[in-house]
Amino acid sequence: MFEQAMARIAGRFSRVEPRATARAYLLGLLSRAERKNCWQLAEQAGLPRPGPMQRLLRYARRDADAVRDDIRAYAVEHLGAEGAVLIVDETGFVKKGRASAGVRRQYTGTAGRIENSQVGVFLADATSQGRALIDRRLYLPEQSWCTDPERRRAAGIPEEIEFATKPRLAWEMIAAALDAEVPAPWVTGDEAYGQDQQLRAALEARGTGYVMAVACSTRVRINSGRTPVRADTLAARLPATAWQRHSAGNGAKGPRHYDWAWIHIGTDDHRHLLVRRNRTTGGLAFYLSWSPAPVALAELVRIAGIRWSVEECFQAAKGQVGLDHYQVRNWTSWHRHITLAMLALAFLTALAADAAPDRPIDPHHPTRGSDPITLTVPEIRHLLVVAFIPPALTAARPLHWSNWRRRHQATARRSHYRRRSTDQLTG
Repeated sequence: MFEQAMARIAGRFSRVEPRATARAYLLGLLSRAERKNCWQLAEQAGLPRPGPMQRLLRYARRDADAVRDDIRAYAVEHLGAEGAVLIVDETGFVKKGRASAGVRRQYTGTAGRIENSQVGVFLADATSQGRALIDRRLYLPEQSWCTDPERRRAAGIPEEIEFATKPRLAWEMIAAALDAEVPAPWVTGDEAYGQDQQLRAALEARGTGYVMAVACSTRVRINSGRTPVRADTLAARLPATAWQRHSAGNGAKGPRHYDWAWIHIGTDDHRHLLVRRNRTTGGLAFYLSWSPAPVALAELVRIAGIRWSVEECFQAAKGQVGLDHYQVRNWTSWHRHITLAMLALAFLTALAADAAPDRPIDPHHPTRGSDPITLTVPEIRHLLVVAFIPPALTAARPLHWSNWRRRHQATARRSHYRRRSTDQLTG
């Protein structure tokens, strides 16, 4: 299956050398390397220096978007279409300095606060067989990047790249997936995307249903009323009989049961305000939903609950295949590393889907205590590391790399000291 995954992208490389380096890079992402940057991936591959890995990300002739299309097709083929939902979300990559493309001080959920970081907007495909990241966009802040030609040029940002909001980037990825006939009739996302009216309108125009989180202050119209009403005000008026108990899917500790209510809004027969109530705290969450045909409340609940799958994708991509381990500044290099990490994750997900039992395990009737759970992405990577990627056979390789790293660090130190001395003399 690994060779099949590599065959998907082999035709995107015009020469044998970068194709072989890409294979080694992908194996490195699946390896036990502590940090999946070019230095450690080159050491893992048995190369004497990181140059080939760096050239692969920066200079090799290949189209990262074409490889992305191959990954999307590969994921769809192995995950199938049952219960398919497209999920949009973003994740942050904390960085130092100001030279990395798109970096600035901005809020990132990765750190839970404002940090110097890059933000990537991603699209995931989630089905009953698993979930995988199938597209990505690097968010380019308007004021600090889009209007600074010199900074853009230094980071290798193409001239045709213009400022786009995160919801706009999300729509570009969704539209590309729909154009590629990804069999997903639903889209979901958090408030950052649910609050965007243009994104919701674009989905409706394509006939794609959605369940998007919105703020409690969102105003909607009911019963053809002229005055819109806040979502939390409508929720407070609901009678006890309006609430139904449904599971939003299985979590780490079993089914996630909440109380749910839905309110018909607007003039469309298939447009609702969906309200989720925590059974313990009473806290409320709100969603706007639309579908081209009538659906049951339980189906809308399923769509709302599957949004958390993208967080599992981020966790697996960062923890297992080094999505955030890169040490590159260039626009092209960022997209190439992220794309190969997405392929590594899609490969692990495909293996897990292939190894899954034909019939899903009923959480209400678990297997016997001696029966193992189905293979997970982390467990599969552990097995690959043990059986598929052999360790170094002699001490020569790690000693060579220790000398190489220390020589490189000495050169960098001299450069820093020289620059600091110059600044002090001229200051």
